[in-house]
Amino acid sequence: MSPLLLVSDLARHYPAATATGQKRMLHAVDGVSFSLVAGKTLGVVGESGCGKSTTARLVLGLLPATRGQIGFAGEEVSATRDRRWRSLRRRMQLVHQDPLAALDRRLPVGEQIVEPLVIHGLEAGADARRQKAIALFEAVGLRPDLFQRYPHELSGGQRQRVVLARALILGPQLLVCDEPISALDVSVAAQVINLLQDLQTRFGMAYLFISHDLKVVRQIADEVAVMYLGKIVERGTVDEIFADPRHPYTQALLKSVPRLGAGRNTRLAAIRGMVPSPFDRPTGCDFHPRCDLAIKGLCEVEDPGTVTLGPRRDVRCVLQRNGSARHA
Repeated sequence: MSPLLLVSDLARHYPAATATGQKRMLHAVDGVSFSLVAGKTLGVVGESGCGKSTTARLVLGLLPATRGQIGFAGEEVSATRDRRWRSLRRRMQLVHQDPLAALDRRLPVGEQIVEPLVIHGLEAGADARRQKAIALFEAVGLRPDLFQRYPHELSGGQRQRVVLARALILGPQLLVCDEPISALDVSVAAQVINLLQDLQTRFGMAYLFISHDLKVVRQIADEVAVMYLGKIVERGTVDEIFADPRHPYTQALLKSVPRLGAGRNTRLAAIRGMVPSPFDRPTGCDFHPRCDLAIKGLCEVEDPGTVTLGPRRDVRCVLQRNGSARHA
């Protein structure tokens, strides 16, 4: 099956000031490649600041790329705001992290769901647009009597459902979900995840799902890409990543996930050290200063490159070059 979304060697570099005020080049995303087929979900995980959200905005054409290509449904995506970009963006929609910030507090939520149809000149007549919006309102689990409410009158979970309905009104093929449940409590977040799965089954959309929560990614994703300092360090199916993580960073992330059944709030050892400054990246492998398996004289000087382990399975680690994993 041909990929719906194909990203190749994507990078975003820009000048920024360091803590001392010195101007340096920040490599927010640095050589990211992946693909996504229709109806499937790719989960992108990693610590804060690893480039997940920047990648999402590059894919949507909201930021210009320094280099690389983004192909969507056979067309190239760029940040040039022309007619072709508008046509592509109708089919690629963003679900924001903070639903309250994503909504206009001055307008009833029903009007905000209808608004994309007006902007793109879809559906003839106000009544037809309203009926379509109400149908989607109900599809995401909202009562029709909430249609005229304002965002501040709804709960966090209800607001996120409004954001979903607004994204769906244009019939997208791809939803880019940027930490869509991070602002919700656990029970409401679980409801939204179940809703996303139901909507994917119903409408056949692909999801690019950005998250720092590995438990959520395991539930919703088909494949996982693990990011560290702007690069994908490991990629594979959910089963492969969670059953047999090959990169030491992936192994450390999984060990830091709270486990049930072994005492209250049991958590295995977290990753040691701090994420290096993107202005002062380590030489060699980016992860070697925090890696318990780093080989002295090798990992700190040599770029690991990408080692292919299978058709959709690869890892950036010198320990994998001989085809055998060394687990912590």
